[in-house]
Amino acid sequence: MRTGQGVIALLLAAASVAAWRLLGKPDLTMILNGALAGLVAITAPCAFVSVPSSLVIGLGAGLLVVLAVLFFERVTLARAGVVGMTASEVRGSRRPATRGAVASLLAGAVLLATASAGAAAGPEEKPKGLVDEINLFSYIEASYVWNMGGTGRDDVNELRLYDFDGGFTFNMAEFAVKKEPSERYPFGFGLVVTAGLDAQKNHAIGIFRDDDDQFPFRNTRKYDLQEAYASYRVPLGRGLTVKAGKFVTVHGYEVIESPSNLNFSRSFLFTFTVPLTHVGALASYPAADWLTVTAGPVVGWDVADDNNDALSWMGQLALTPLKDLTTTLNVITGPEQPDNDDSFRTAFDLVVNYTGIKRLTLGLNVDYGLEEDEASLVASGTRRDTDASWWGWAAYAAYDWTEKLRTAVRLEYFQDSDGVRTLALGGGRKVSLWDVTATVQYRIWRGLLGRLEFRHDDADEKVFKVKAPELSPTARTQDTLTLALSYLFF
Repeated sequence: MRTGQGVIALLLAAASVAAWRLLGKPDLTMILNGALAGLVAITAPCAFVSVPSSLVIGLGAGLLVVLAVLFFERVTLARAGVVGMTASEVRGSRRPATRGAVASLLAGAVLLATASAGAAAGPEEKPKGLVDEINLFSYIEASYVWNMGGTGRDDVNELRLYDFDGGFTFNMAEFAVKKEPSERYPFGFGLVVTAGLDAQKNHAIGIFRDDDDQFPFRNTRKYDLQEAYASYRVPLGRGLTVKAGKFVTVHGYEVIESPSNLNFSRSFLFTFTVPLTHVGALASYPAADWLTVTAGPVVGWDVADDNNDALSWMGQLALTPLKDLTTTLNVITGPEQPDNDDSFRTAFDLVVNYTGIKRLTLGLNVDYGLEEDEASLVASGTRRDTDASWWGWAAYAAYDWTEKLRTAVRLEYFQDSDGVRTLALGGGRKVSLWDVTATVQYRIWRGLLGRLEFRHDDADEKVFKVKAPELSPTARTQDTLTLALSYLFF
C-alpha cells in the first residue's frame, strides 16, 4: 500500500514539475494526465519489473505525456486510433522486462497524449454555409419628448433631427438583411427598408423626395429605401471588396439606427456636418492587418438623382493601431449645389473609439467642412467672400454597470462660422452651439430597451424657442427630457 502511495505521489510530482517548467505555471489537467500515463505504462510489465524500475517507468511516462500533449496540440493531430502495440499485447508476448517496459511506456503515454490533445482541440468547427453568412437586423422605436422650457412654433425642438417634434413620435421601424463577401461566397448584398418619422427625414433626393422639399419634409412619404446595394470580393492580394448602389455614409461617430448609439438624440455634428446616405460605388482594400483603405465616386450628399453633372469623391482610412483602439479618417469632396459643377463642398471627419478598459467605452468625433461660393451667402449679396466653413467636436463616455444597465454622456461643441449649416440666424451670421446629454439605458426584457435622456443645448445667440408669426428666436438655451422605448427583433 505504502509503495503504491509513493508511486502515485512521485508520478504527480513529476508531471507537476514538467508542466510547471514548460507552461510557466502548474496545470491540474497536465498533472492528472501525467499520473494516469504513468499508471497505464506500468500496468503491462508489473509482473516483470521491480519497484525502483516501476518508478523510473512511471516518471518517464509522466514527463513524456506532458511533452506529447504539447506536441500534438501544435500539429493539431486528428483524433484517430493509435496504431501500435497495446499493453495487453506486450503482456502476452512474454518479452524481456526491459523491452516490455519501454514498449508499454510508449503505448500508454501516446494513448493518453492523443486523447488529451483531442479533448483540448474539441469538435471540428463546421464551415459556414451561405445561410449562416446572412445577417438580419430589425427594430421598432417610439419616444416622448418634453421641452422643459416650452416650445415655440408648432411644438418643435429647434436644431434637432429625430427628436425635432415635441410629444409622442413613432420614430422608426426597420428591417435589414445583409451579407458580407467572404472567401467561400465572394458576393454580398444589403437591403434596408424603414418607416416612421425618422425615415421621412432620411430621404435622398430622387427617392421619395424632390429637390425643392424642405426640412422637416412633412409632405414626403413616411417610409424609405435606406440601403440597396450589391458587393463582391475580388481575389486580389488580401481581397478587394467592391460595393455599388445606395448605402449609408462612412462619416460620423453616430449612425441612423438609434439602438446602435450611446445616446438617443443625435449630435449637432450628425445633424449638420455629415451626409446620411450616398448612391455610388466604393472599393475597400485591407492594406495591412491594422489598415483598410476605402475610396470611390458618389452622386453626392443625400442625393440619388444628381442635381448637377459632376460626381463627388469620398475616401476613408480605417486604422486599428492598438487592439481596442479604432480610428477612421473620412473625407468627401465635390460640387453639391444644383446646376453648379464648380463650387466644391469638402468635409473631413475623424472618429476614434476606445474599449480597452473593462465596461467603459470612450469616443471622439471631430469634423471640419468648407464650401466654395455657398449658395445662401451668394444670394445675400452682402459679402465679397462667399466661401463658408464650419467645425466641431463631440466626446462620448459610456459605462456598463451590469449586462442590463448602461449610462452614457456626450459633450459637444459646434461652430457654424458663417451660419450656413444651421440657418438659425440666416446666412452670414456666426452661431456657436454647446450640447450636454446624459442617457440611462436599461434592457427591460429580451430585446426591449428603455432610455431616459436629459439634454441641454446652449448657444451664444438666441436661436431656440422660435415664435410665430415673425419666426424670431427668443431663447439661448433648450432643455429636453426624453423617454424612448425600442425593441430589437434580431
